[in-house]
Amino acid sequence: MNKISRALVSVFDKTGVLEFARALDAMGVEILSTGGTADLLRKSGVPVVDVSKVTNFPEMLDGRVKTLHPNLHGGILAVRDDREHMRTIEAHGIRPIDLVAVNLYPFGETLQKTSEESRIIEMIDIGGPSMLRGAAKNFRFVAAVCDPADYAPVIAEMQKSHGALGDATRRRLAGKAFRTTAEYDAQVAGYFGTNDSGRLKLAIDEAVAKFKPGTGLPPAFKISFEKDSDLRYGENPHQKGALYREPGSARGVLGANKLNGKELSFNNILDLDAALEMVEAFTEPACSVVKHTSPCGFALGRDATSAFKAAHACDPLSAFGGIVGLNVPVDAKAARAILKSGFLECVIAAEFTREALELLRTKKNLRLLAVRLEAPRPGLDFKKVKGGLLLQEADLADPGAADLKTVTKKKPTAGEVRDLLFAFKVCRYVKSNAIVVAKKGVTVGLGMGQPSRVDSCLTAFRKAGSRARGAVLASDGFFPKPDSISLARRHGVRAIIQPGGSIQDEAVIAACDKAGIAMVFSGVRHFKH
Repeated sequence: MNKISRALVSVFDKTGVLEFARALDAMGVEILSTGGTADLLRKSGVPVVDVSKVTNFPEMLDGRVKTLHPNLHGGILAVRDDREHMRTIEAHGIRPIDLVAVNLYPFGETLQKTSEESRIIEMIDIGGPSMLRGAAKNFRFVAAVCDPADYAPVIAEMQKSHGALGDATRRRLAGKAFRTTAEYDAQVAGYFGTNDSGRLKLAIDEAVAKFKPGTGLPPAFKISFEKDSDLRYGENPHQKGALYREPGSARGVLGANKLNGKELSFNNILDLDAALEMVEAFTEPACSVVKHTSPCGFALGRDATSAFKAAHACDPLSAFGGIVGLNVPVDAKAARAILKSGFLECVIAAEFTREALELLRTKKNLRLLAVRLEAPRPGLDFKKVKGGLLLQEADLADPGAADLKTVTKKKPTAGEVRDLLFAFKVCRYVKSNAIVVAKKGVTVGLGMGQPSRVDSCLTAFRKAGSRARGAVLASDGFFPKPDSISLARRHGVRAIIQPGGSIQDEAVIAACDKAGIAMVFSGVRHFKH
């Protein structure tokens, strides 16, 4: 246990600092401070020593230089059980500092409020991170306090231990200090974007937002998120779970306004994100019904009601307990359709009318979220693997009619081309091997997540039943054999879209010609694992 005799307190966020300083003073701790913090403490009757008295040098350059001095850093970094260290600081009249309470200039918050570079640059803290890192490095003897939430527990432990803090506490505080300065530095690095050679510098919270297609993937990639809230549990009740957010971000589900229902669960958030991502990809009124991050149905419509009814009808059995996403406002008519459809967990939409809310709130456990929509934009996608991370550009490939190559004798009609493009776009959000059977902007059968493509076809046609007749089929990857074409012919499919590129392409095309099915190659693959 190391007794705290001398503390340096210099904070931008002054939440709780006065009470903290008063408690330190009551235990006989000498307090050093700077600028506004010193003024606040002094005016409130807390004895304080200006740092300039310790450094024998005035604050200068508008406060840019005030703590960068050996009289402070020597007192922070001196190893107390190293005789040479202690002889050195004594020879130079430097006294040890046992606690450093510092929080940093609000660089991230400033980025959210202004684009004026001079204001942003002034929020790059230099002395604060230096003092915190020094204290954290010397944690065996110095406490690094960077979070106002730690004031109360630090004081409580000191009061119980005659002014001392234990090794475990100082180690915990050091870890938090290093995390804080690392995240802070990454935010600053992210602000500067790319260097002269054009290689990306990706900051912790800016990695996705600042990604620019065509610049190449970065030589290093770091991510960090701030805890938003603890969840009741993770995917299963025996797993702990929590929600984290990109610092300063209010996008997607995390920025949604919850209007009704219980708190969101781990699985709710995953499914809501998947449902929202699908409808945001379309400009027409669209509805997604999602279960376990997989779509049960997707449809375009004239309005929320027609889109919801068509999407839900694709697979009403699987939709039980699912998540609904809409890219248009939910009105009373749509609300009545939702209520008649059976049990749903959540509905996320652009907005809800007052009448719709009154109706839907009769289901007290139905979670309702209003969200600000945003069109898909270039970014990065990453997946954790043991010992590493897979990083890639987000899949936003969206071929148009001019990109399609008809490879069969029969050509698709204009209406079939529209449905082929719709179905192939839906494929982007369906887990591989993905098969989408669709007709007139509505999915009628979905097959996904099977090790073989023919098994996905079997699932999709079983779900579609007679609705497959006259429909189109989209496949996220090429057909390795003609067996899936035989299934499509048997169920009355009229046209197929697939990437092409298999060594069996000629056999697959011949099977389509024999069945009288039109086939186009997209040249784009949409695997989703």
